[in-house]
Amino acid sequence: MTTHTPTPADIAPTVKQPAAPQDVTGAQSLVLALEAAGVEVVFGLPGGAILPAYDPLLDSTKVRHILVRHEQGAGHAAEGYASATGRVGVCMATSGPGATNLVTAIADAYMDSVPMVAITGQVSSRTIGTDAFQEADIRGITMPITKHSYLVTDPAEIAGAVKEAFHIASTGRPGPVLVDITKDALVGKTVFEWPADIGLPGYRPVTRPHHKQIRAAAKLIRDAKRPVFYLGGGIVRAEAADELRELVDLAGIPLVTTLMARGVVPDSHPLHLGMPGMHGSVAAVTALQKADLLIAIGTRFDDRVTGHLPSFAPGAKVIHADIDPAEISKNRVADVPIVGDAKAVITDLITALRADHESGRAGDFTAWQQRTRGWADTYPLGYSPAEDATAIPPQYVIERIGALTGPDAVYAAGVGQHQMWAAQFVQYERPNAWLNSGGLGTMGYSVPAAMGAKVGEPDRVVWAIDGDGCFQMTNQELATCMINKIPIKVAIINNSSLGMVRQWQTLFYNERYSNTDLHTAVGSRIPDFVKLAESYGCVGLRCDKTEDVDATIAKALEINDVPVVIDFVVERDAMVWPMVPAGVSNDLVTTARAMTPVWDRDDDAEGSR
Repeated sequence: MTTHTPTPADIAPTVKQPAAPQDVTGAQSLVLALEAAGVEVVFGLPGGAILPAYDPLLDSTKVRHILVRHEQGAGHAAEGYASATGRVGVCMATSGPGATNLVTAIADAYMDSVPMVAITGQVSSRTIGTDAFQEADIRGITMPITKHSYLVTDPAEIAGAVKEAFHIASTGRPGPVLVDITKDALVGKTVFEWPADIGLPGYRPVTRPHHKQIRAAAKLIRDAKRPVFYLGGGIVRAEAADELRELVDLAGIPLVTTLMARGVVPDSHPLHLGMPGMHGSVAAVTALQKADLLIAIGTRFDDRVTGHLPSFAPGAKVIHADIDPAEISKNRVADVPIVGDAKAVITDLITALRADHESGRAGDFTAWQQRTRGWADTYPLGYSPAEDATAIPPQYVIERIGALTGPDAVYAAGVGQHQMWAAQFVQYERPNAWLNSGGLGTMGYSVPAAMGAKVGEPDRVVWAIDGDGCFQMTNQELATCMINKIPIKVAIINNSSLGMVRQWQTLFYNERYSNTDLHTAVGSRIPDFVKLAESYGCVGLRCDKTEDVDATIAKALEINDVPVVIDFVVERDAMVWPMVPAGVSNDLVTTARAMTPVWDRDDDAEGSR
């Protein structure tokens, strides 16, 4: 007589009843733990060491598994899901090469503060350290790029490790957590109980800002003449956009949003000066340079914003608020450091500034508003097609995608020129609409991230705006999208080149184009993206005339049952402007090749006072 082994589907109804522990395998405990953590979807690819977990996963009635074609795709899909929804993304892989294929996505999530849990199988505990088949010390490999990591060798510890992993990934500064589980722990017997409490005595993120620092910040704001809100992606992660809008309207201070914060304040807001940094708007870059106070919230003064750090915002005092104390004064010394959750910081600043307003002590920034708006009006973002250009301006393609699709959509970009154009020429009116690899700059991010975003937000239109180089790194996930009915839309900005590298070769390497020609549109089509899309069962379209752009986008928007891939053949030598060359002062921002804004001397003198 055989005994029926309970499946996760059998046990799931009793999970939240501590009085009724269940005898299970470690693998069943893992699946039950994922269910108890509220996981809806896992992106993964099975292999020998993780295989014991895939058997009970088949029985789960709560967790959907999506089989990817490459583990890097699983990691980026988990990132896209997390970035679009605000929930923790989950990916799974086997030991050795399966786990190491996740490394890029884990590093990407770490740089951009994306909440993610990566679960990997590991060889049996008795063979660790023997160079066993498909053994890799993934915990050691990823230690510098995770918030925390676990190596679980005891099946009794699986549920606790999973609960802690989700807590760590989603609290404080979000980020990736690795749970590496040995095969013998997965096949071993244990009793499943979902822990009631979490015992992490060394992990106590500070979320409430100190009132003394808030008061000091309010005084600096009150006394400033030329303040600027310098707003980063931490506000998006903190889900503080509504509170931020209230603060901005109350304070009346001009603002800039970093690449990671696009949409956290609507682009249509009259105080919004655009994106700062290497390819930021002239108004945003200049306002930071001429400010006497930077109110930096959820941002880290990275090199792509500051340029030559010693010359960045030379006359400005700094209020720096961040939930990660390691970021405070790391690159720029803060006059008023504030450690705390962005939503809590913003809420307390609103209270302090409102009290100033009620007592008649509010700062008057009308003149500064007019001055910054003057820069925005004089140097708006734009583009001028080359006189001898015959192909479509890439900026126009992206601008029309945004205009025809609207602000409710999700836009996931790859890395390079198309990423910057997508940040510049799509109008973002809400947070979580813009997904990109900001810190690591990962080619291949776009398609799997869009896939994950569409899974998390099935009712939104999701565009992957990709380059012909980036697309070829992860386009195999179109098969995943097709089989799993994930109808993303892919716009390939095809300039037949590694575009950003070609731009640098044009500007700084005397037009010596070493190894940047991809042969995807000029002289040949290797591959033919339309045929490639069709081979996956997707709809493939090509557009090579400016007058056909709107109609092609409209056709893509009408198709919502299968993925759509559009090969936009664009001008090869179009460049991203404005630009601050790497390593120089932001004062040298250029609006076009060899063109720098000329500031009136009286204007500069006024700015120095």
